[in-house]
Amino acid sequence: MLAGFSRGWILFLAACFWVMNGRAATFTASLDRDTITLGESATLSLTFAGGSPQNVPLPEVPGLQIVNSGNSQNFSFINGRMSSTVTVTYTITPQHAGQFVIPAMTVDIAGQRLASPPLKLTVLRPGAPSAAAIHAGNEVAFMRLILPEQKIYVGETLTAELRIYLRDDVQNFGNFQFTSTPSDGFTLGKSDEGGRFRTQIGNRIYTVVPVTFALTATRAGTLTLGPFTASLVVVLPSSGGDSFFGQFFNMGQQKQLTLASEQITAQALPLPQDNVPASFHGAIGNYTLALSAGPTNVLVGDPITVRVQIAGHGTLDAIPPPDFSGWKDFKCFPPSVKTEFSDALHLEGTKTFEEIVTPQSTNVDSLPEIVFSFFNPDDGQYHTLTQPPIPLVVRPAGATPLPTLAANQPGPENAATRDLLPIKEHLGTLAAAGEPLIRSPFFLAAQSLPVLAFLAALVWRKRTDQLANNPRLRRQRAVARLLAHGMADLKNHATANQSDEFFSLLFRLLQEQLGERLDCPASAITENVVEEHPVLRQAPEHLRAGLRELFQLCNQARYAPVRSAGELNSIAARFETVTQELQNLRA
Repeated sequence: MLAGFSRGWILFLAACFWVMNGRAATFTASLDRDTITLGESATLSLTFAGGSPQNVPLPEVPGLQIVNSGNSQNFSFINGRMSSTVTVTYTITPQHAGQFVIPAMTVDIAGQRLASPPLKLTVLRPGAPSAAAIHAGNEVAFMRLILPEQKIYVGETLTAELRIYLRDDVQNFGNFQFTSTPSDGFTLGKSDEGGRFRTQIGNRIYTVVPVTFALTATRAGTLTLGPFTASLVVVLPSSGGDSFFGQFFNMGQQKQLTLASEQITAQALPLPQDNVPASFHGAIGNYTLALSAGPTNVLVGDPITVRVQIAGHGTLDAIPPPDFSGWKDFKCFPPSVKTEFSDALHLEGTKTFEEIVTPQSTNVDSLPEIVFSFFNPDDGQYHTLTQPPIPLVVRPAGATPLPTLAANQPGPENAATRDLLPIKEHLGTLAAAGEPLIRSPFFLAAQSLPVLAFLAALVWRKRTDQLANNPRLRRQRAVARLLAHGMADLKNHATANQSDEFFSLLFRLLQEQLGERLDCPASAITENVVEEHPVLRQAPEHLRAGLRELFQLCNQARYAPVRSAGELNSIAARFETVTQELQNLRA
């Protein structure tokens, strides 16, 4: 009977092989969607039926980042016929908006050469959400671009503000990156994040993250700014957030968002052509001028340091050094420049020019005046600042006479002793000095306390920042604490011979551990993950066998609960061994 059974299976497999080889192979390529928004990703699926491909093509398209995201194989029986399908998937991430064509791909399957048709992918620029969607609270996050209403002149530097709004259910956010910052007629400068605040829009509360950046108008006419686009990863409450574990560990799910601001326009005016001072060299802003020099009593050829200090609001980097070319009877050397900013955008500060000059004649009686002109965009007028001449005393650089030594004058013997004190022959009693503090261990220990406190505070701050910016690390630690308490509860249930509570908790802990290791929702973990997930498919076979056994025990417990406390303790020990091996597994 056994021999007949084996012959039947052999005939059945041979028939399946004949059916599979008898069918023609096929090759198809498809996109899950042909239109996406910049910042999103599309999935390209290559499906091979009727055999395995000899070569799997990897398309290359300029402007698209294409990465393999997994392979799968499926067997099916339909009307007594078995079919095999192999699917290779790629994740496509566009680098910019536009129309893209994925070219035709050719493969060899079972001696047949097959080709797929070209595929078109449209990548759109993201648009700002409507006011109705914002007030309805439908937007998890959005951006607004604000430019103050004022007159703008060519060359003027002003500030704009980008506000990032995060809905009140966002637990955390990170990986904020600009994908495009278009500007026509503006040059973007430095940026600075301001203090966060909360505001109410409609019926929802939003946290606002303001980012201020500097803009410089480069031409006259209509200027445009935006729309700015950015990508952002937020952490939202998971579907199990209402459970005890979700509320206790504050676990959430990550979601990548694409944000876009509106486009704003501004009119830039050219600088006035009337009444332009001769000393104006392009400085735009509002400044003050200070002049100092020294020394002022010198010989011909001696150096004099002239310090010109310009302070105020504007583009300090664009201010040229003062013009010393008109200084007659002076030799001028190249100036040194020092700029000190008092704000993060480099729009407020002081610029100092230090010029070394040497008078060439005794006819010089003062340093010439310093004139500095600038255009103030606040009132739309030119201003000229003048520092009056600084008086100088310049003496001829003649030979320096040698000092005259007075001759010894005859006099009484004690006349020379009036200005000289006798040498002290006895220095007094010497006392032993105490031990220096640097050799005292207590003193050295006291000096190290501030350093140790600073290092401890630095380590604590770095650890707090790392934990705040790493949702996966927070989940890993939360699951570790859950497993520590859960193992104790498992052993208590096993000792009390509570089979139903034991297997319910075992299945929950197994889901949480696998979900944390595979970086996926715990509620979606089933026995199929052992065979389907690419990370577990590469895991050691004894680990996969242990996982299958635990899942099967949890399933069997619904119909045939285990009553023996010894068996429950044995299952708990196996679970502890499997979790230790899972913690060494890297997703």
